[in-house]
Formats: sequence, C-alpha cells, structure tokens
Amino acid sequence: MRDCAGRLRLPASVIISTFRTNPYRGTATVTVQYYFEDFPVGMTREMQGPALTETEIMEFAGKYDPQYFHVDPERAKESIYGGLIASGWQTVGICMRLVCDAYLLKAASLGSPGVKDVNWRRPVRAGDRLRLKMTVIESKPSQSKPDRGLVLHRWEVFNQRDEQVLDMNGYGMYSRRPAS
Repeated sequence: MRDCAGRLRLPASVIISTFRTNPYRGTATVTVQYYFEDFPVGMTREMQGPALTETEIMEFAGKYDPQYFHVDPERAKESIYGGLIASGWQTVGICMRLVCDAYLLKAASLGSPGVKDVNWRRPVRAGDRLRLKMTVIESKPSQSKPDRGLVLHRWEVFNQRDEQVLDMNGYGMYSRRPAS
C-alpha cells in the first residue's frame, strides 16, 4: 500500500503486530543495573553476533545504502570488493544491537552525543560473524550537570578470522547512581 506521495506504507495490523512482539518496548519497569560509575577506564566487554546472511545484507542495503556492491551479487563481483559486501552502517547497527542486548537496555543510559573516528577496515561479507570488543577509554562526570557522566568507548570489531573490520570511538551518557 502506498500513500499519495508514492511512499510505501505498512498496514496498521503489521505495525501493531511488530510493536506488540518487540521485547524491548514496554510498559514494564526495567531495573537499572548499570550507572555511570559502572564504566571505569580500562573496563572491557566482548560480544558475539550471529553469522550475517546475504539476504540480510541486501535487505538492509536496499532500504538504506543501495550501492550496487551491497545489493547486486552479480554486479558486485566486478567491483573492487570482488563480491557482495555489507554496508558499513549495517555493521555499526549490528554492533549497536549487540551493545543493547549485552547491557545498554539495563543501563541508566541518556543516549549519546555522538561518535567519532569511524573506520571501516575490511569488508564484511555473508557468513561473517562479528565480535565486538568495547573498552572504556575515558569516563568523566559532567561538570555542568552533576547527575550524569560521559563515557567514551573504543569499539573494535572483528570477523570470525580475527580480522579487524571496524573501529570507532563512541560516547555514552549515563545517569549517576542515586544516593542510598
């Protein structure tokens, strides 16, 4: 179904069904397990994702990054990559999901003011399993808002062959632990 501007619109029943089955939306209160103080400099976490499929690569790219080497396996063979590769933004998105599942949805997160130094080191291909290593490289209380702090994480992402495919630095803002 399309609207008057020609944009694809999902039926309300599909939207509602998806909304109801999303385990992260909700009315239930989540118990916060992690506050700013739980992210000391030097702390490291590692997370592993499932293997990426060709279909996932093409579906993501078809919506968000439709360059031919992401959406057309035959034409991609003629590219400098020699085959279909995932969008770098998909790689970042997969890692964001790993972070959410590992701890962020249980943290007193206030969002992020941004990321910097995003580097795609190697192409990600169908069959690759991504492993994210996150290290806290800076953690400082806000000087203007004492109820929160800013944490800078170093993201290093590897495939199943331990080849680095991505690195970046990303900020997270977290509430401070309430006084007991």
